[in-house]
Amino acid sequence: MDAAESMRTQPRTVVHLLRHGEVDNPQGVLYGRLPGYHLSELGQQMAERAAQALAKNDLAAVIASPLERAQQTAQPIADSHGLAIQGEPLIIEADNVFEGQRVSVGDGVLRQPATWRHLWNPFLPSWGEPYNQVAARMVTAIKAARNQVRGREAVLVSHQLPIWVARLSAERRRLWHDPRSRQCNLASLTSLTFDGDRLTAITYSEPAKDLLAKASKIPGA
Repeated sequence: MDAAESMRTQPRTVVHLLRHGEVDNPQGVLYGRLPGYHLSELGQQMAERAAQALAKNDLAAVIASPLERAQQTAQPIADSHGLAIQGEPLIIEADNVFEGQRVSVGDGVLRQPATWRHLWNPFLPSWGEPYNQVAARMVTAIKAARNQVRGREAVLVSHQLPIWVARLSAERRRLWHDPRSRQCNLASLTSLTFDGDRLTAITYSEPAKDLLAKASKIPGA
């Protein structure tokens, strides 16, 4: 059997990375890992759109960050496939020293000189969990999901930064980046296709694209 034929006989597995829907955040804070932040009504609609987009996929596992917004986004998908949600701490939001504070440009905590000591290294970043650490835990979770559902599909419901850094890592790109450049909108799907253990494709889609214009522009998580 030659290499090309061997590749064709490897099981094809897809791991979807789904960002949660919009969060109810009337105070406009960076909620990060704080408990108690749930989907807004619009966010619930986004979760339903994601479930509809995956309704005909051969899902064998629905895995979610332990944070409420991820669990709520995962629920319609799990229900439509008759699966229980599996919790996975490795795909939780990145830690951030500014949790619970307003960080919008022009107001909030970033105007306070006392906080500037956290901004000295944007390449790490110095204000939160290092990008390489986030990437490493996401890669571990993705591999575990791939091995669990070989030949089928899994969805991991996570957060913008972890998903984006996982994609950068998979594409062998540098991990430090301008947050405004992230292609990871609310309720979007970043789908990784594997032939055996080999990553062969990365695709991106936005099942709730028509709802995004109604979403809050407050920095999310």
